[in-house]
Amino acid sequence: MPLKALVTGFEVYGGRGINPAAEVSRALDGTRVGALEVTGVCLPVSLDDAPGRLTRLIDQLAPDITLCLGLWPGEPMIRLERIALNRADFEIPDETGRLALDEALDPSGPDGLCATIPLQETIEALWDQGIPARLSGTAGTYLCNATMYRMLGHARARLPRMLGGFMHLPYLPSQVAELLRELRREKVLELHQRADLASMALDTMVKAVRTTLSVSASGMDNG
Repeated sequence: MPLKALVTGFEVYGGRGINPAAEVSRALDGTRVGALEVTGVCLPVSLDDAPGRLTRLIDQLAPDITLCLGLWPGEPMIRLERIALNRADFEIPDETGRLALDEALDPSGPDGLCATIPLQETIEALWDQGIPARLSGTAGTYLCNATMYRMLGHARARLPRMLGGFMHLPYLPSQVAELLRELRREKVLELHQRADLASMALDTMVKAVRTTLSVSASGMDNG
């Protein structure tokens, strides 16, 4: 049987017209990475819906690897998350209007769950590919963190062989170009006051995900 990978992104949120995580997951849907068959899915930006949809997909597909993607505005490089916290504490509402404030994601669960993909090896492989990347000790307390936590917890309980991780992505160049246009039009902030103008090309992000999946799948038995 072929190995299977599930890659998830999020739909647009926060008034943005595009989400690079959605674009990358769509670009990878139906492709292969070595022995891996990749399914790419976009999740709703909803605390009540996204984690549950993801766990149902894991039950349905039984993937060998699940890699969730999200946007971190201002991040200048690929960012692999080490840990998800058992906490939802939103600064902005999700797309349903839900504003979670210091809520436990699982009242009976551990305080944190660690990614199970090979993080150090992946970072080295990304550098070898010329892709800037770093490890991160926080996935925030918004939907990215909530989805990572539920994914890892579900795998621990139902599919312990599955490797799971979360990757934060920068803006696309077109998004930063639009931010610069808005900055000039609105004349409210000076250019140096914006801290979210880093970007990365879509094909580089896709390459980063493919590399991460390839490193994670190395050594797996596909027989």
